[in-house]
Amino acid sequence: MISATSLFSPVEADLALLTDNLKQLIGARHPILYAAAEHLFGAGGKRLRPAVVFLVSRATLGEEEITARHQRLAEITEMIHTASLVHDDVVDESALRRGVPTVHSSFTNRVAVLAGDFLFAQSSWYLANLDNLTVVKLLSQVIMDLAEGEILQGLNRFDSDLTLETYLEKTYYKTASLIANSSKAAGVLSGASDEIQERLYQYGRGLGLAFQIVDDILDFTASEEALGKPAGSDLKQGNLTAPVLYALEEQPALAALIEREFNQEGDWEKAFAAVHQSRGIERSRELAKHHAKAAADALDGLPASSSRQVLVRLTEYVLGRTC
Repeated sequence: MISATSLFSPVEADLALLTDNLKQLIGARHPILYAAAEHLFGAGGKRLRPAVVFLVSRATLGEEEITARHQRLAEITEMIHTASLVHDDVVDESALRRGVPTVHSSFTNRVAVLAGDFLFAQSSWYLANLDNLTVVKLLSQVIMDLAEGEILQGLNRFDSDLTLETYLEKTYYKTASLIANSSKAAGVLSGASDEIQERLYQYGRGLGLAFQIVDDILDFTASEEALGKPAGSDLKQGNLTAPVLYALEEQPALAALIEREFNQEGDWEKAFAAVHQSRGIERSRELAKHHAKAAADALDGLPASSSRQVLVRLTEYVLGRTC
């Protein structure tokens, strides 16, 4: 399987500069935020979102070099993503993220909430300073979508009547919106045509949906060590994902366990087993493949380049994570 490190080698220098810049941008005046920034940006994340921004930038700029505004867009994208993770971990009461203690468990809930707020505020300030209204609107929409996705998820906990459409809507808001809109924004900064901008948006949307569906599969198939958190965490918290929704179609008894919020001994274990006994995981893989293919197809209108090729291979990498 391709590794993220080798896949992102064409933008390795861009990503190294991004990490240095983020620590400086966030922690310059606040020792506690600098400690949080060190913690967040040293946690070994794949930097998928800024890597996509860099690759899209290079794919749409042709022979030109990446501009300071493209670089800043990638930094803003990672700030928004990290802010959402900090807040998610507080809401979900998660002790670990990628196997590393979360900000609120290392510091306090108060510091984590304020750090997330600060990241959102700082990303908005840098966004305004790009002086491009279209890009401001695209990334501001993402911040609204992230909040809407979190609310939608909270309202639908332990709801066995949840539809696949609502699950995909929540998944778009929480994961795909940032990748879709930042990809389009990179095209805007490159002066790409409206058609190319729309293709970049569709690429990011498909990639984001596929990425999250695969994450939801891994919650059932990967080890705690690989996940960096306990397996089956989403199910335990009542967040019903594609594997569960498909399993419910085959295993009606699963609904009763979910509706009573696993409050009897052995309920969660039975539910976890029921998902594995169904075709839920297999059907979720097909769903992820569908969205990854839509992402790759959206790139057809872009001129051939090594960066475009990496963007296509990224859709294969995302699917390969389920092997």
